[in-house]
Amino acid sequence: MTARAQAKHIRQSPYKVRRVLDLVRGLPVDEARITLQFTNRKAADTVLKVLDSAIANAEHNFALDADELFVSEAYADEGPTLKRWRPRARGRATKIRKRTSHITIIVAEHEEVA
Repeated sequence: MTARAQAKHIRQSPYKVRRVLDLVRGLPVDEARITLQFTNRKAADTVLKVLDSAIANAEHNFALDADELFVSEAYADEGPTLKRWRPRARGRATKIRKRTSHITIIVAEHEEVA
């Protein structure tokens, strides 16, 4: 049984968010929370909120035990890009791309091998 949580339109590039998600993918949720609390990156706070939401969804919607959960999938997709212009020399302009992310975390129960 799996539960998921998503955060959309996060104002940070997916490349930077993926570096944080790589730290917690495959870990038990208690270890993942501790890792995120001590990670010195801006995306860690947002990823921690999404992880907490996924844990709460698992407990509330599927009656899963939080101690038995682990992060089975964690990924950041690219959201819409805000396009801005910056003036440059000799009357020219340069594009500025302000990228956004959609963060998804899926938690699952450890399966017993008989």
